[in-house]
Amino acid sequence: MFSERLRQVRIKAGESQKKLGELLDVSPSQISDMESGRRGTTIEKLALICRHYHVSADYLLGLSDEC
Repeated sequence: MFSERLRQVRIKAGESQKKLGELLDVSPSQISDMESGRRGTTIEKLALICRHYHVSADYLLGLSDEC
């Protein structure tokens, strides 16, 4: 669920994998891996993603359908 929702919020924001990678200090290929479910992330980076896209961790993790 995380991988799908991460991709959805990134695309909705009109951002590239490169831009998100810069925010998280990781490569675009690592973002691609996160969005395909091959890689997870740290709690710290999850918090950055949530603040950046104004969504809850529960939403990104699939625990809630409310952003």
